[in-house]
Amino acid sequence: MGQQDFMVGYWLRRAMAPWPRRISLFFLAGIFPIAWVFSTTGREQPVGNWFNQVAYPPGTTLQLIYNILLLLGGILFLLLLDRLLSRWSDRFGEASLAKECRSIRHLAIGYPAGMTNFEVLREQKFLEVRLQPLGVGIEWIPFPSASTLLAALSNGVIDFCGGGGTASIFSQAAQHVFVRVAKEKYPDLESQTIVVPDGSAIASVADLRGKRVAFDEGSSAHYVLIRALKFAGLSYGDIDPIYLPQDEALPQFIDGKLDAWVIWMPYAPTDERRRYPGRSLGSLKDLLGAKASAELHTLYYSTPELLRDYPRLLKAILEEVNEAGCWVSQRLLEEQSVTSSAISSSVEELQRRSLERAILPLDAPTLESLQGQVNILHSLHLIPQRVNVRDGAYSIELRQNWTC
Repeated sequence: MGQQDFMVGYWLRRAMAPWPRRISLFFLAGIFPIAWVFSTTGREQPVGNWFNQVAYPPGTTLQLIYNILLLLGGILFLLLLDRLLSRWSDRFGEASLAKECRSIRHLAIGYPAGMTNFEVLREQKFLEVRLQPLGVGIEWIPFPSASTLLAALSNGVIDFCGGGGTASIFSQAAQHVFVRVAKEKYPDLESQTIVVPDGSAIASVADLRGKRVAFDEGSSAHYVLIRALKFAGLSYGDIDPIYLPQDEALPQFIDGKLDAWVIWMPYAPTDERRRYPGRSLGSLKDLLGAKASAELHTLYYSTPELLRDYPRLLKAILEEVNEAGCWVSQRLLEEQSVTSSAISSSVEELQRRSLERAILPLDAPTLESLQGQVNILHSLHLIPQRVNVRDGAYSIELRQNWTC
């Protein structure tokens, strides 16, 4: 598919979206009767005089009723036309999706273990229910971190994945091939932390000066450590960084070879993560301050081929990821509702979230936040060049809604 064909299809889908279509039809419903009325008005009469004649002169009641019926008839006709176009659009979309599914046949999705939306999506089989009848097989492949996910995406091992935004900066600097396509609306501020051994004298991040601190290089934990150190008045050079993936860091932490460990806790508390030893130095809000939620993002990534050649399939994937996110919010709300100790503000927040979309298209503030991370990482010489996350080859701001 050429770039011109891709753009034509994109704008056709935009034009057939429900709200732009309806706004256009209602505009036409109003403008046609008004234009007809003015066309029947003598050009020699001022408009103000014509309105006075419509309101008061005798013998014009039938004409007024006729104009009103014409207006109502136009609205009813265009409502019917909207319904027909809506059905045609749905059939067009499903037919396009079915055609794309016949071409791809197999979809490989990578996910970091414990990422809630993907865990629910996999367990509830939302994607399988929607795509397997169309002949697409779904393969789920777990990965230890977002950086390994993006390397696999670049190498064509997987077609779609999700993970932290920081890893995408390192991957872009390494010239991996991928596209950022969406983000989770609400970051989990309990998802990452810095832990120290239970008997350690370290009480805060400020006590990490000169200590051996382990983390997965190029991960969101890497950025959390940098920001936490700055928030505590330390620099990155004040600690002894130990680059270790989590599965290698765990035994060293247990053996007492590390003074601290920056980990991304699971989005879902798996049994394995419950067995992690150590004491947390605080939540992300404690470590980074009030702006923590604006700095850390969970993003969704696609191969350029999936975005370019299978846009309906990508849209279907994002719709089902969103469905999984809504499912999570609703279950959390149900759990809070039956807990007598639940704080009313927490319940209200969950009620609001359960009615909202779980994932959103990329937006300017998200990309600006990522670019801020780029500047920090480059200033510390952790990436070789100052990449541009707004580059259209790496990020796309899709104009689509993935509703519950």
